[in-house]
Amino acid sequence: MQDTVSQLRSALNRIIVGKEEHIELLLCCLFSGGHLLLEDRPGTGKTLLSSALAVLTGLDYKRIQCTNDMMPSDVLGTRVYDLKSQEFHMHKGPVFCQLLHADEINRATPKTQSALLEAMAEHQVTIDGDTFHLPNPFFVVATQNPSTHQGTFPLPEAQLDRFTLRLSLGYAEADSEAQILFGTNPKQQLQQETAVCNTDDILKIQQQVASVHVSETLCKYVQKLLQYTRDCGEFEDGLSTRAGQALIQTARAKAYLNQEDFVLPIHIQDVFDAVASHRLVHKNYVANNTSSTNHILEKVAV
Repeated sequence: MQDTVSQLRSALNRIIVGKEEHIELLLCCLFSGGHLLLEDRPGTGKTLLSSALAVLTGLDYKRIQCTNDMMPSDVLGTRVYDLKSQEFHMHKGPVFCQLLHADEINRATPKTQSALLEAMAEHQVTIDGDTFHLPNPFFVVATQNPSTHQGTFPLPEAQLDRFTLRLSLGYAEADSEAQILFGTNPKQQLQQETAVCNTDDILKIQQQVASVHVSETLCKYVQKLLQYTRDCGEFEDGLSTRAGQALIQTARAKAYLNQEDFVLPIHIQDVFDAVASHRLVHKNYVANNTSSTNHILEKVAV
């Protein structure tokens, strides 16, 4: 499956120019079975990245534009009464897909944001007491604007903890931006692309990633990282056990992309900030705090 991964990575890099590291982390998130939060200013390519992934993987794709008048039923679906049959029929919402793009998720109210909690954690939704399972794979890519922008609602800690990684694309470097401005419109280029893999390929890769070896020593290293964030006094709350699991699973995917059979400390360190930064709130928190957490790695010995 390494050839498939290479083709997917190359195709994404053709469309999203100059963001090789971000694309690798995106693939780590997908292949580890997680969910991705893209936080940045409008116009930096967040939606394009999600659309490109949908086209190139061939996954069943749905996009929802979050607004402050959106209701949970707009995401999950609802039961509709049929006058002819005099019965209620389930009308499934956009969450019933393999790749869900929640655009500007922090423009939705907390009530609507919470509609994704069960879906992201359990890969199922409950409507009127009935449980409905979601397709496999199920991958959420959500974008959010900086919290200083008007009309936004902060994502609660429980919601943030369900996102495996948070990435910020940032502005393109000068050479890459000039290449984008001079070349073909990326949206038009995307229309010419075709899928390089399918659902079965993604599931096989996820199975292979899950089998990448993680030693007991490495698990103890991850636990020390978690414990440091709880004891250092720098943060409101330390990293959860789920964060530790996300760290290990994402590091497995990183090792897989590097064609390694086992996880090394460097793989943990490469993904640590993307896994930890959105889960940790500094006690001297200021709005839109996006400071790196990589200094923690310097405090904890391997």
